[in-house]
Amino acid sequence: MNTFDIFNGDADGLCGITQLRLANPRRSTRITGVKRNNMLLNDVRLPEKSQLTVVDISLHSNLSGLTQALDKGCSVEWFDHHHPGVIPENPHLITHIDTDPYVCSSLIINKFLKNRFPHWAIVAAFGDNLEESAYSLATTCGTSKVTIDALRDLGVCINYNSYGTCIEDLHYHPEALYNIMQEFDEPMNLIAETDILPTLKAHYEADLTSARNAPVTAINDYVAIVILPNAKWARRINGLYANALSNHFPNRAHAILIEKSDGYTVSIRAPQNNPLNAHQVALKFETGGGRHTAAGIQHLPTDQISYLEDELTRQYRSR
Repeated sequence: MNTFDIFNGDADGLCGITQLRLANPRRSTRITGVKRNNMLLNDVRLPEKSQLTVVDISLHSNLSGLTQALDKGCSVEWFDHHHPGVIPENPHLITHIDTDPYVCSSLIINKFLKNRFPHWAIVAAFGDNLEESAYSLATTCGTSKVTIDALRDLGVCINYNSYGTCIEDLHYHPEALYNIMQEFDEPMNLIAETDILPTLKAHYEADLTSARNAPVTAINDYVAIVILPNAKWARRINGLYANALSNHFPNRAHAILIEKSDGYTVSIRAPQNNPLNAHQVALKFETGGGRHTAAGIQHLPTDQISYLEDELTRQYRSR
Protein backbone atom coordinates (compact mmCIF):
# COMPACT_ATOMS: atom_id res chain seq x y z
CA MET A 1 0.00 0.00 0.00
CA ASN A 2 1.21 3.53 -0.80
CA THR A 3 1.56 5.59 2.36
CA PHE A 4 1.86 9.37 2.67
CA ASP A 5 2.67 11.63 5.60
CA ILE A 6 1.38 15.15 4.88
CA PHE A 7 2.33 17.77 7.46
CA ASN A 8 2.89 21.47 7.93
CA GLY A 9 6.55 22.48 7.96
CA ASP A 10 6.27 24.47 11.21
CA ALA A 11 7.13 23.32 14.72
CA ASP A 12 3.68 21.88 15.36
CA GLY A 13 3.54 19.89 12.13
CA LEU A 14 7.10 18.60 12.48
CA CYS A 15 6.78 17.69 16.15
CA GLY A 16 3.41 16.07 15.52
CA ILE A 17 4.57 13.76 12.75
CA THR A 18 7.77 13.08 14.70
CA GLN A 19 5.74 11.76 17.64
CA LEU A 20 3.58 9.60 15.39
CA ARG A 21 6.51 8.05 13.54
CA LEU A 22 8.54 7.47 16.68
CA ALA A 23 5.54 5.58 18.03
CA ASN A 24 4.71 3.82 14.76
CA PRO A 25 7.64 3.82 12.31
CA ARG A 26 6.79 3.27 8.67
CA ARG A 27 8.16 4.07 5.26
CA SER A 28 6.15 6.79 3.61
CA THR A 29 6.24 9.54 1.05
CA ARG A 30 6.55 12.81 2.96
CA ILE A 31 4.82 15.96 1.74
CA THR A 32 5.57 19.22 3.49
CA GLY A 33 6.67 22.77 2.80
CA VAL A 34 6.76 26.29 4.16
CA LYS A 35 4.26 27.16 6.86
CA ARG A 36 2.01 29.12 4.51
CA ASN A 37 1.73 26.18 2.13
CA ASN A 38 -1.35 24.97 3.97
CA MET A 39 -3.12 23.29 1.03
CA LEU A 40 -0.70 20.40 0.69
CA LEU A 41 -3.34 17.73 0.17
CA ASN A 42 -4.98 19.67 -2.65
CA ASP A 43 -1.73 19.63 -4.61
CA VAL A 44 -0.73 15.96 -4.39
CA ARG A 45 -1.64 13.16 -6.81
CA LEU A 46 -2.50 10.02 -4.89
CA PRO A 47 -2.71 6.42 -6.07
CA GLU A 48 -5.94 4.64 -5.30
CA LYS A 49 -6.35 3.15 -1.83
CA SER A 50 -3.37 5.00 -0.37
CA GLN A 51 -2.97 5.44 3.38
CA LEU A 52 -2.67 9.07 4.47
CA THR A 53 -1.68 10.67 7.76
CA VAL A 54 -2.33 14.43 7.80
CA VAL A 55 -0.93 16.67 10.54
CA ASP A 56 -1.51 20.37 11.24
CA ILE A 57 -3.15 21.53 8.03
CA SER A 58 -6.71 22.78 7.79
CA LEU A 59 -9.34 20.33 6.60
CA HIS A 60 -11.39 23.34 5.48
CA SER A 61 -8.59 24.49 3.17
CA ASN A 62 -7.91 20.97 1.87
CA LEU A 63 -11.47 19.75 1.41
CA SER A 64 -11.16 19.27 -2.34
CA GLY A 65 -8.02 17.17 -1.93
CA LEU A 66 -9.62 15.16 0.86
CA THR A 67 -12.74 14.54 -1.20
CA GLN A 68 -10.65 13.28 -4.12
CA ALA A 69 -8.62 11.04 -1.82
CA LEU A 70 -11.73 9.49 -0.28
CA ASP A 71 -13.24 9.01 -3.74
CA LYS A 72 -10.13 6.99 -4.62
CA GLY A 73 -10.68 4.73 -1.63
CA CYS A 74 -7.85 6.21 0.42
CA SER A 75 -7.78 5.84 4.19
CA VAL A 76 -7.12 9.16 5.95
CA GLU A 77 -6.26 9.95 9.58
CA TRP A 78 -6.26 13.68 10.34
CA PHE A 79 -4.76 15.50 13.35
CA ASP A 80 -5.34 19.24 13.52
CA HIS A 81 -6.48 22.28 15.51
CA HIS A 82 -7.47 24.70 12.74
CA HIS A 83 -11.01 25.62 11.70
CA PRO A 84 -12.19 22.45 9.89
CA GLY A 85 -15.42 23.57 8.24
CA VAL A 86 -17.85 20.73 7.59
CA ILE A 87 -16.14 17.37 8.16
CA PRO A 88 -17.19 14.72 5.61
CA GLU A 89 -18.81 11.58 6.95
CA ASN A 90 -16.85 8.66 5.50
CA PRO A 91 -15.81 5.33 7.04
CA HIS A 92 -12.28 5.81 5.65
CA LEU A 93 -11.78 9.15 7.43
CA ILE A 94 -10.71 9.37 11.08
CA THR A 95 -10.33 12.85 12.52
CA HIS A 96 -8.67 14.08 15.70
CA ILE A 97 -9.56 17.78 15.52
CA ASP A 98 -9.76 20.13 18.48
CA THR A 99 -10.09 23.89 17.91
CA ASP A 100 -9.66 24.87 21.56
CA PRO A 101 -7.38 27.97 21.52
CA TYR A 102 -5.03 26.39 24.05
CA VAL A 103 -4.44 23.23 21.98
CA CYS A 104 -2.15 22.53 19.03
CA SER A 105 -1.89 19.47 16.80
CA SER A 106 1.09 18.06 18.71
CA LEU A 107 -0.79 18.29 22.00
CA ILE A 108 -3.66 16.38 20.37
CA ILE A 109 -1.16 13.74 19.24
CA ASN A 110 0.48 13.64 22.68
CA LYS A 111 -2.91 12.84 24.19
CA PHE A 112 -3.57 10.25 21.46
CA LEU A 113 -0.22 8.58 22.22
CA LYS A 114 -0.85 8.70 25.98
CA ASN A 115 2.08 11.00 26.75
CA ARG A 116 4.79 8.88 25.12
CA PHE A 117 6.88 11.81 23.84
CA PRO A 118 5.68 14.82 25.82
CA HIS A 119 8.81 16.90 25.32
CA TRP A 120 8.20 16.98 21.58
CA ALA A 121 4.66 18.21 22.27
CA ILE A 122 6.08 20.89 24.58
CA VAL A 123 8.46 22.03 21.81
CA ALA A 124 5.48 22.35 19.47
CA ALA A 125 3.33 24.24 21.98
CA PHE A 126 6.09 26.77 22.54
CA GLY A 127 6.52 27.07 18.78
CA ASP A 128 2.80 27.84 18.42
CA ASN A 129 3.11 30.47 21.20
CA LEU A 130 0.94 28.40 23.55
CA GLU A 131 3.17 29.09 26.51
CA GLU A 132 0.57 28.37 29.18
CA SER A 133 -0.18 24.95 27.65
CA ALA A 134 3.52 24.18 27.25
CA TYR A 135 4.33 25.05 30.87
CA SER A 136 1.31 23.08 32.08
CA LEU A 137 2.42 19.90 30.31
CA ALA A 138 6.02 20.43 31.45
CA THR A 139 4.87 20.77 35.06
CA THR A 140 2.84 17.58 34.75
CA CYS A 141 5.95 15.79 33.46
CA GLY A 142 8.19 17.18 36.19
CA THR A 143 10.44 18.83 33.60
CA SER A 144 13.21 21.00 35.02
CA LYS A 145 13.39 24.75 34.33
CA VAL A 146 16.66 24.36 32.40
CA THR A 147 15.04 21.79 30.14
CA ILE A 148 11.88 23.88 29.72
CA ASP A 149 13.94 26.88 28.63
CA ALA A 150 15.82 24.77 26.07
CA LEU A 151 12.60 23.24 24.73
CA ARG A 152 11.11 26.72 24.42
CA ASP A 153 14.09 27.96 22.41
CA LEU A 154 13.92 24.93 20.14
CA GLY A 155 10.20 25.34 19.50
CA VAL A 156 10.50 29.03 18.71
CA CYS A 157 13.44 28.44 16.38
CA ILE A 158 11.92 25.49 14.51
CA ASN A 159 8.78 27.55 14.02
CA TYR A 160 10.84 30.52 12.85
CA ASN A 161 12.43 28.31 10.22
CA SER A 162 9.03 27.53 8.66
CA TYR A 163 8.13 31.07 7.65
CA GLY A 164 8.85 32.18 4.12
CA THR A 165 7.24 32.42 0.73
CA CYS A 166 9.33 29.57 -0.66
CA ILE A 167 11.80 26.96 0.53
CA GLU A 168 14.68 29.21 -0.54
CA ASP A 169 13.70 31.68 2.21
CA LEU A 170 14.31 29.04 4.90
CA HIS A 171 17.54 27.95 6.56
CA TYR A 172 16.53 24.26 6.58
CA HIS A 173 14.09 22.41 4.36
CA PRO A 174 11.32 21.12 6.69
CA GLU A 175 11.81 17.57 5.43
CA ALA A 176 15.52 17.79 6.28
CA LEU A 177 14.58 18.88 9.82
CA TYR A 178 12.08 16.03 10.04
CA ASN A 179 14.75 13.50 9.04
CA ILE A 180 17.01 14.76 11.83
CA MET A 181 14.23 14.96 14.41
CA GLN A 182 13.28 11.33 13.71
CA GLU A 183 16.63 10.25 15.10
CA PHE A 184 15.78 11.53 18.59
CA ASP A 185 12.95 10.39 20.84
CA GLU A 186 14.07 13.15 23.22
CA PRO A 187 14.51 16.69 21.86
CA MET A 188 17.16 17.50 24.48
CA ASN A 189 19.41 14.96 22.75
CA LEU A 190 18.88 16.74 19.44
CA ILE A 191 19.93 19.98 21.13
CA ALA A 192 23.05 18.35 22.58
CA GLU A 193 24.14 16.46 19.47
CA THR A 194 23.38 18.86 16.58
CA ASP A 195 23.99 22.54 15.78
CA ILE A 196 20.38 23.17 14.73
CA LEU A 197 19.42 25.28 17.74
CA PRO A 198 22.43 27.67 17.80
CA THR A 199 22.29 28.09 14.03
CA LEU A 200 18.60 28.96 13.94
CA LYS A 201 18.74 31.06 17.11
CA ALA A 202 21.46 33.30 15.68
CA HIS A 203 19.46 33.91 12.49
CA TYR A 204 16.24 34.41 14.47
CA GLU A 205 17.73 37.05 16.73
CA ALA A 206 19.21 38.96 13.78
CA ASP A 207 15.90 38.96 11.90
CA LEU A 208 13.96 39.97 15.03
CA THR A 209 16.25 42.96 15.51
CA SER A 210 15.47 44.08 11.96
CA ALA A 211 11.73 43.70 12.53
CA ARG A 212 11.80 45.77 15.71
CA ASN A 213 13.11 48.70 13.71
CA ALA A 214 9.97 48.76 11.55
CA PRO A 215 7.37 51.40 12.50
CA VAL A 216 3.87 50.55 13.65
CA THR A 217 1.75 52.02 10.85
CA ALA A 218 -1.73 51.78 12.36
CA ILE A 219 -2.65 51.54 16.00
CA ASN A 220 -5.57 52.05 18.37
CA ASP A 221 -6.39 50.61 21.77
CA TYR A 222 -7.30 47.25 20.25
CA VAL A 223 -5.17 46.70 17.13
CA ALA A 224 -1.62 47.29 15.89
CA ILE A 225 -0.52 46.81 12.29
CA VAL A 226 3.08 46.61 11.12
CA ILE A 227 4.21 46.53 7.49
CA LEU A 228 7.52 44.81 6.73
CA PRO A 229 9.37 44.94 3.40
CA ASN A 230 9.52 42.28 0.71
CA ALA A 231 12.75 40.75 1.99
CA LYS A 232 13.82 37.28 3.08
CA TRP A 233 14.41 38.34 6.70
CA ALA A 234 10.91 39.84 6.88
CA ARG A 235 9.25 36.77 5.39
CA ARG A 236 11.09 34.60 7.91
CA ILE A 237 10.37 36.62 11.04
CA ASN A 238 6.80 37.87 10.53
CA GLY A 239 5.03 35.14 12.49
CA LEU A 240 7.47 35.13 15.39
CA TYR A 241 7.44 38.93 15.53
CA ALA A 242 3.65 38.78 15.72
CA ASN A 243 4.00 36.35 18.64
CA ALA A 244 6.51 38.62 20.37
CA LEU A 245 4.21 41.63 20.06
CA SER A 246 1.26 39.57 21.25
CA ASN A 247 3.17 38.47 24.34
CA HIS A 248 4.32 42.01 25.10
CA PHE A 249 0.92 43.66 24.51
CA PRO A 250 -1.57 40.97 25.62
CA ASN A 251 -4.67 43.18 25.33
CA ARG A 252 -4.08 44.04 21.68
CA ALA A 253 -4.56 42.16 18.41
CA HIS A 254 -1.72 42.33 15.89
CA ALA A 255 -1.35 42.02 12.14
CA ILE A 256 2.04 41.80 10.45
CA LEU A 257 1.90 42.56 6.73
CA ILE A 258 4.66 41.58 4.32
CA GLU A 259 4.89 43.54 1.10
CA LYS A 260 4.82 41.65 -2.17
CA SER A 261 4.50 42.80 -5.76
CA ASP A 262 0.70 42.87 -5.84
CA GLY A 263 -0.32 43.33 -2.20
CA TYR A 264 0.56 41.73 1.12
CA THR A 265 0.62 38.48 3.06
CA VAL A 266 -0.70 38.80 6.61
CA SER A 267 -0.08 37.13 9.97
CA ILE A 268 -2.82 37.81 12.54
CA ARG A 269 -2.67 37.23 16.30
CA ALA A 270 -5.64 37.51 18.64
CA PRO A 271 -4.98 39.28 21.95
CA GLN A 272 -3.46 36.99 24.55
CA ASN A 273 -6.21 38.05 26.96
CA ASN A 274 -8.96 37.35 24.42
CA PRO A 275 -7.56 34.45 22.38
CA LEU A 276 -10.53 33.84 20.12
CA ASN A 277 -11.67 34.28 16.51
CA ALA A 278 -8.52 35.34 14.66
CA HIS A 279 -9.60 32.86 11.98
CA GLN A 280 -13.02 34.49 11.76
CA VAL A 281 -11.34 37.76 10.81
CA ALA A 282 -9.10 36.03 8.28
CA LEU A 283 -12.01 34.13 6.73
CA LYS A 284 -13.58 37.44 5.71
CA PHE A 285 -10.86 37.58 3.06
CA GLU A 286 -10.72 35.24 0.08
CA THR A 287 -7.38 33.63 0.96
CA GLY A 288 -7.72 33.73 4.76
CA GLY A 289 -7.84 30.95 7.31
CA GLY A 290 -6.34 29.70 10.56
CA ARG A 291 -7.36 29.11 14.16
CA HIS A 292 -8.64 31.04 17.17
CA THR A 293 -5.33 32.48 18.35
CA ALA A 294 -3.46 32.84 15.05
CA ALA A 295 -4.50 33.18 11.44
CA GLY A 296 -3.24 34.39 8.12
CA ILE A 297 -4.21 35.85 4.76
CA GLN A 298 -2.23 34.66 1.76
CA HIS A 299 -3.05 37.71 -0.36
CA LEU A 300 -4.36 41.05 0.87
CA PRO A 301 -4.87 43.69 -1.83
CA THR A 302 -3.43 47.08 -0.93
CA ASP A 303 -6.85 48.73 -0.91
CA GLN A 304 -8.09 46.31 1.81
CA ILE A 305 -5.67 47.30 4.60
CA SER A 306 -8.20 49.69 6.13
CA TYR A 307 -10.88 46.99 5.89
CA LEU A 308 -8.57 44.59 7.76
CA GLU A 309 -7.98 47.19 10.46
CA ASP A 310 -11.73 47.79 10.78
CA GLU A 311 -12.50 44.08 11.05
CA LEU A 312 -9.82 43.55 13.69
CA THR A 313 -11.07 46.55 15.67
CA ARG A 314 -14.68 45.36 15.39
CA GLN A 315 -13.70 41.90 16.61
CA TYR A 316 -11.52 42.93 19.55
CA ARG A 317 -12.72 46.30 20.81
CA SER A 318 -13.97 46.31 24.40
CA ARG A 319 -17.58 45.31 24.81
